[in-house]
Amino acid sequence: MTILGIDPGIATIGFGVINSNKNSQELISYGAIRTQPGQGLSVRLSQIYSDALELIEKFRPDAISIEELFFNTNIKTGISVSHGRGVLLLAGQNSNIPLYEYTPLQVKQAVTGYGRADKKQVMEMVKRLLKMNHIPKPDDAADALAVAICYARSNTSLLSVTKGDEQCSTT
Repeated sequence: MTILGIDPGIATIGFGVINSNKNSQELISYGAIRTQPGQGLSVRLSQIYSDALELIEKFRPDAISIEELFFNTNIKTGISVSHGRGVLLLAGQNSNIPLYEYTPLQVKQAVTGYGRADKKQVMEMVKRLLKMNHIPKPDDAADALAVAICYARSNTSLLSVTKGDEQCSTT
């Protein structure tokens, strides 16, 4: 199963593509979509949408895993990131790819075994789980790979059972 993991944003959107087979994951590709800060929001959103469709076309994922937003103190940044996230969800939906959303806590739990792990621990585990020589850069790409791993691990859980057209999951 090919999984496209996405760490949403507006200036830098991380993506990671893995292949998952039962209890093992294999790295296919990772990187980032970048938009120019001086451009208008609609131009940036259009670019994000087009680039997301290009990734979907190139890798033909069986599922898309995307991180939910966590608002801290900067609401203005959170709102523009939300716009970018919405465009990414639309690209997946319009491509008829199943979408799965995970909170940062769920991603950390799936990757490190501890929901309050720090960013460095998550990145180190991504490197180890995917048998990489170094931690992926930029950080957004490492986060996207972690989101993809989260889906891969959730999908192989005994709690994820298909009944007809309905899927039960832990999210």
